[in-house]
Amino acid sequence: MKIKKFGATEQLVYELAKPIAEENGVDIWDVRFEKEGASWYLRVFIDKEDGINIDDCEAVTRPLSDILDEKDPISQGYFLEVGSAGIERELLRESHFRACTGSVVHVKMIRPLEGIKEFTAELSGFTKDSVTLSFPVNSAGDGGNVREIPLADIANIRLYDDFNEFL
Repeated sequence: MKIKKFGATEQLVYELAKPIAEENGVDIWDVRFEKEGASWYLRVFIDKEDGINIDDCEAVTRPLSDILDEKDPISQGYFLEVGSAGIERELLRESHFRACTGSVVHVKMIRPLEGIKEFTAELSGFTKDSVTLSFPVNSAGDGGNVREIPLADIANIRLYDDFNEFL
């Protein structure tokens, strides 16, 4: 995997959406302009400390749709979707890694690392080419085993949430 940067359309939409998001007390987590089948989708993922609800999505969707209609920066037709980044969101951009340093992540490798293709660890740091992970995840603060893993060897990284603790 590589740390992604915004494309021109995504950057433009991010700049239009950011003040709307701030006005409504949410952050823009990501913007994606993607083709699925014959259709294009403009997806704006939002986040806030205590979670996103449908009212937050609506509060951003309506003014963002209006400003996109007014400025008309995207030549082809598309569907606008505004939603939560999700509890187990994928880390793709430098801002994601920066925001999630110190968090527990679930990593899927392209090829097994010491015989293991998927694992959970603490994201201790990152560069444009690698992530630093601490194993095992613990609260003792002793650091455990720290490994730097090239991003090129990783299929994806997502925030991890142990839903079992709530059962």
